[in-house]
Amino acid sequence: MSDGTLCSVMGATGSGKSTFINCASGSELPVGKGLESCTVDVRTSKPFLLNGRIVTLIDTPGFDDTTRSDTDILSSIAAYLSNTYEHGAKLAGVIYMHRISDFRMGGTSKRNFRIFRELCGDNTLKNVIIVTNMWGNVDPKIGEAREKELSTNDKFFKPVLEKGARMMRHHGTQASAHTILRYLVNSQAATLAIQHELVNERRDLAHTAAGAELARALKEQEVRHDEELKKLRVEM
Repeated sequence: MSDGTLCSVMGATGSGKSTFINCASGSELPVGKGLESCTVDVRTSKPFLLNGRIVTLIDTPGFDDTTRSDTDILSSIAAYLSNTYEHGAKLAGVIYMHRISDFRMGGTSKRNFRIFRELCGDNTLKNVIIVTNMWGNVDPKIGEAREKELSTNDKFFKPVLEKGARMMRHHGTQASAHTILRYLVNSQAATLAIQHELVNERRDLAHTAAGAELARALKEQEVRHDEELKKLRVEM
């Protein structure tokens, strides 16, 4: 396992993770067509050659999955990442998929990205590429305006870009996917924060930075839900 190059692909449900992996690797991982999530567990692509290296891409389920809780999803990703790390395999990098076709980056997207950031940790951001896709679904000027906002707004991707992450476009072709991956396959392999916390520090998942962020987000959601119920009762 430690002989090949591993890259993980993450992002929200429906952001095009499996499509990107199939495009890059020639694999045939199932791709979601409707509203239901398709990737329910961590899967890997078939290995392929890039820049003289054998590359395997890791397909992860997205948070906000239609069939499993976010806690379940984090457990599944954490178990896979800690297992590969214990077997001597480090990640060359991590790709975070974001649809440029989204009208806005709502609360769920922001929460997903905060968990992702804690999972990686600041020290590995140079091994992170935020990949915008679905450019064919938007007017180029609108896409460019969204891209600019995502990269220059503190609420979105600006803080991670300032700490070494990159932002690149995927145009739906294998050549485009390989251009993105070339930035990662030659990188110094990285240990993600969650791997260090779970394996080296022997923490349980709840006491990792990503686990704590998810707990905070769920608590926030619960408070908001309670407030909405109170309002509803008053109006009735």
